[in-house]
Amino acid sequence: MTELLVMNDAMMISGIILAITFIGIFTETFHGFHRAKFAMMGAIMMIVAGQYYGFYDSKLAVLAIDWNVVFLLGCMMAIVSIMIPTGGFEAMANYMARISKGRQFMLMALLGTAVTVLSLLLDNVTTVVIFGPLIILIARAMKVTPIPFLLAAALLSDTGGVATLVGDPPNLMIGSAKGIDFNTFAAHMGGMTFAAWITVLFALRFLFRKELAVKPQGEFHGKNEYKDKKLWNQSLFVLGLMVILFTLHHSIGWEPWMVSALGLTLLVFIAKHVEMDHAMEDVEIPLLIFFISLFIVVGGVEHSGFLRYLGQFIIPFVQEDLLTATIVLLWVAAILSAAIDNIPFTAAMIPILLGMEAQGIHVAPLWWALAAGVGMGGNGTHIGSTANVYIVTISERLAKRENDPSLAITPWIWFRYGSPAMIATLIVCSLIFYFFFGFYNGVLETTATATAPSH
Repeated sequence: MTELLVMNDAMMISGIILAITFIGIFTETFHGFHRAKFAMMGAIMMIVAGQYYGFYDSKLAVLAIDWNVVFLLGCMMAIVSIMIPTGGFEAMANYMARISKGRQFMLMALLGTAVTVLSLLLDNVTTVVIFGPLIILIARAMKVTPIPFLLAAALLSDTGGVATLVGDPPNLMIGSAKGIDFNTFAAHMGGMTFAAWITVLFALRFLFRKELAVKPQGEFHGKNEYKDKKLWNQSLFVLGLMVILFTLHHSIGWEPWMVSALGLTLLVFIAKHVEMDHAMEDVEIPLLIFFISLFIVVGGVEHSGFLRYLGQFIIPFVQEDLLTATIVLLWVAAILSAAIDNIPFTAAMIPILLGMEAQGIHVAPLWWALAAGVGMGGNGTHIGSTANVYIVTISERLAKRENDPSLAITPWIWFRYGSPAMIATLIVCSLIFYFFFGFYNGVLETTATATAPSH
């Protein structure tokens, strides 16, 4: 029997800094400080404390940053920044509004499909930023409440993003840490995500049955007017090429960030009139700083041995019943992601799983449970994901502008519709894990050697 680790000063101080940082991040809505500020503070505290106690320093902090995640997110944001002014997204939304012919559930399904398809390549925040204002425009023209469509956009993009390696930031973090390639991730999460997506769509149809039954009093007559159709088509070509390269990146020995960097480079040369300043306008620097700082914080906790200390209490449970541990992690990850945010929870869990693997523990299904849990769990509350927060914000702006409080998505409204959808998807995912556990329990081949916690 392996001797249990004993808590020491380094573990304790790193754990305290981790707790302070995460509490600050989780309570962002109460104190008003942006999460990136607390992450930066935690990163500096961890480096200084680590240097004092001898377990961390600035060089190790740089090595702890997962640049694959940072570069990939940054490049994808820049590509979207180039695509938005073309008018292609507006044309897409207008087309769907017209072919739905006033059938509200049909419109919900079409818009939900569009945001989901985009979420397979772009992160869900980007997709709702693009489609949120368009949904309000369409709903107001049809003289129906936009709430069902706004909620559907967020819930279905959150769910759909779970399917691919690049669809959601937690997926990127998991795939990069473990070295899971694009195809392997899609093979394991694609079917489960599709089943969950269908579940969410029909759950919303039931939950909004009264609102969707109302016959629209207005009509939508938007036109497909592209501002730059040539650039839109060029962008679609580049995205198509990127999809092919994402599926081949393991074979050609590229990290996913290299595919996104190639796509961005190709696009700025094809669209030579696009200024680099404009291409970088919508790159969310605070989000990238948040990720960098969070990696530094978790890296310090990892080097102190605190995560190995915590992991030793989980190992017996995992070894005794891996299926139960998988389903428990799925629900715990979902509930915590609904209550707080899925990114910090993912960042904390990754080194624990890597630490168990370093000790020879088979935890392959736990990686998939973590990805599914944090993805589906984001649907539960209005603060479960950044996409949710954005949708709530634009609904509040609309309510204020129209002087109609019923147009605002309150925390209670989100809980009333989002939580049943989340629970339904978790039940579906649990059943899939139960009946196909042999598939998820298989040896997980990786494309890179992930960094295990230091001993």
